Amino acid sequence: MESNPHRRITLLRVALWGLVLLALLALLWVRVIAPRLTQDLTDTLGQGSYQLTATDGTTFTEDTLRGAPSAVFFGFTHCPEVCPTTLGDIATWQEGLQAEGRDLRVFFATVDPERDTPDLLGEYVSWVPGVTGLSGDPAEVKKAIEAFRIFAAKVPMEGGGYTMDHSAMVLLFDARGRYAGFISYQEEYDRAMDKLRGLTGA
Repeated sequence: MESNPHRRITLLRVALWGLVLLALLALLWVRVIAPRLTQDLTDTLGQGSYQLTATDGTTFTEDTLRGAPSAVFFGFTHCPEVCPTTLGDIATWQEGLQAEGRDLRVFFATVDPERDTPDLLGEYVSWVPGVTGLSGDPAEVKKAIEAFRIFAAKVPMEGGGYTMDHSAMVLLFDARGRYAGFISYQEEYDRAMDKLRGLTGA
């Protein structure tokens, strides 16, 4: 029968090897698996079978993202704060970019297709240079929300009616239609402009 000291040494060795194995698995996750999962997600961002109606009369699909740098923001016309604030920021960015001879397409996609018709969206975004509104059948809007991995949910209000809770970042895509990062809600102007300069080239 093994002595107690020998048994403790054996158990200690097993425990140490277990810790080594856990450390190797953690390293594999951090260095290999997680980056691949993240890369796969970002590589397909914006891709899908959705078809939205643009306020300029065209149809917006994943192919629309190709050909020129683009920014995509999801919101709604009844938004009390986040959307008008973001449109104001976009107007400021566009002014700065145009002063430097840079062009950026911006798409404002609704998360509230029940109320946001293309005509209403067109009026809503008309004061911001370079912004095109996107709406459509609720099923198509849902497809787009899923394709861009945006959070959007209807929130009932007291006394009837509803508002929408939704993601607040502006998604950026390069001229090949590939995801190129995002600008956070109310991100500092110089940081946002640095990202947009990198997106729109020298």
